[in-house]
Amino acid sequence: MAQVWRCSGLRWSADGPALVWHGGRRTALTRGKRVAFGVVEGGRRTCAGARGHPCPVRAGVPGRSTGARCAQCARLERAHSVAADTVADDPRPYRVYLAWFGPGMAKVGITAVERGPARLLEQGAVCFTPLGTGPLMAARRTEELLRTALRVPDRIAYADKRAARSALPPTEAERAAELAELHARATSLPGWPETLAAEPFRPVDHVRAFGLAGLPAAAGEVTELVAGGAISGELVAAAGPDLHLATERGIVVLDTRLMTGWGLVPAADGHLPLPVREFGNAGPGAQEGLF
Repeated sequence: MAQVWRCSGLRWSADGPALVWHGGRRTALTRGKRVAFGVVEGGRRTCAGARGHPCPVRAGVPGRSTGARCAQCARLERAHSVAADTVADDPRPYRVYLAWFGPGMAKVGITAVERGPARLLEQGAVCFTPLGTGPLMAARRTEELLRTALRVPDRIAYADKRAARSALPPTEAERAAELAELHARATSLPGWPETLAAEPFRPVDHVRAFGLAGLPAAAGEVTELVAGGAISGELVAAAGPDLHLATERGIVVLDTRLMTGWGLVPAADGHLPLPVREFGNAGPGAQEGLF
């Protein structure tokens, strides 16, 4: 019987993206790699738990949920989330940033300085620039000031990010132009907290890291994993939680957040294709890895 694998999610580091599996093993996701797996037949998707602890009741969760948590575990995870503004006493320094995902799609946010660019890579930011660094609450106040004054959101839908990736401006200068304007406007605003140190415009471009240069438009996206389903394709790009896979159906986007909570096995004959929403005109021994 094939070894069953359970995915903990996709993680970004200076070495690039990797899928993390329960138990700590990682699978590096290099471009050109064949990504192929099936979902255990007769299985069901269970809650991923919270704060590193398993769900006490192994609750079932919907196949289309990107959070992969039951209501109880979702509340526990959110109760300790800086992003949800529920933590006020974190002593670490934080950085306020502007991130750009495509023409007309910029947002403001904060991240712990010690995380470096990981937060931006996880979000799929095509490019970003820091704005200032300081204590958490000062960073929070600055984020709200800029969101209101610049009329930029603090969230952008993943569907919108995906749609923009195959039609990005060709040069780094063009991709950073909108951020340059927003940075200039932001640093000229009155009302910045005294404890937040402003930073100069310093754009960081992720097109090469993601593999987006010349990326063909996607033909569709996986809507959910299902028991007995499978997918196989060559990795052509990875941005945020998304894998762009070259398959027989064209480029298909797989949001790796849909993988958590399922038992996964090597793809084999007899598996059915995973559900894909097509876009409009647009052996012996332990296994060393799932694929």
